[in-house]
Amino acid sequence: MQLAPEEAAATPPDIDPDARRAPALIVGVVATFVFVALRLVVALTGSAPLPVDVWWDDAMSTLASPIGVVIAWVPAIVGGTIGMILIGVATTIVFLVRGRPWDGLNVAASIALVVLVGAPMAAVIARSRPSHSLAETVATSFPSGHTAVATTIALTLALILRRRWVWVAGTAWVLLMMWSRTYLHAHWLSDVVAGALEGVVVATLVWSAIEVARERRAQRAAATTG
Repeated sequence: MQLAPEEAAATPPDIDPDARRAPALIVGVVATFVFVALRLVVALTGSAPLPVDVWWDDAMSTLASPIGVVIAWVPAIVGGTIGMILIGVATTIVFLVRGRPWDGLNVAASIALVVLVGAPMAAVIARSRPSHSLAETVATSFPSGHTAVATTIALTLALILRRRWVWVAGTAWVLLMMWSRTYLHAHWLSDVVAGALEGVVVATLVWSAIEVARERRAQRAAATTG
């Protein structure tokens, strides 16, 4: 049955949703459950290092060298608080200048959320870092904030730009950050894994929410102009 002209005009146009949204949501939900499970495992040990944490920390000590420490400090500094704020602001401005406000909002909201969630959570959990840390010593080890922010930015940009090289570069950056934080003994292995999971959760859920808002805005705009 065909709609009357008045009814057709009142019906909002169909805007095809991004086919990646459902998989992204599934990944985000799965990462949430894995993060919670890892947190429970750590809690059951009284926040003490897990056997795999001790093994990995010993391995990093065995591989330690002055050159390795210098290399490890590069992502630690670039991915620190000031570095990530600068990268986030610069990336947001680039998207705004290029007429992509939704993408700029996506980057800004993701970084803000991962920090607002991760920092208080690490303070509340108050897990001690390795005693021989070459970086931070405050008991805010779980989850790794550096890794969480690195993962959030890498995955957000990969979802926005849809380029294979962005996925490859982003993955390399996250792995480098995870290695750096454990090589400097600033975190246990489970801390950086938790940080990566946190970043995946934030990036996928924020991107999905932004996509829904973008589609609804496009529907309203199309209905108005139509």
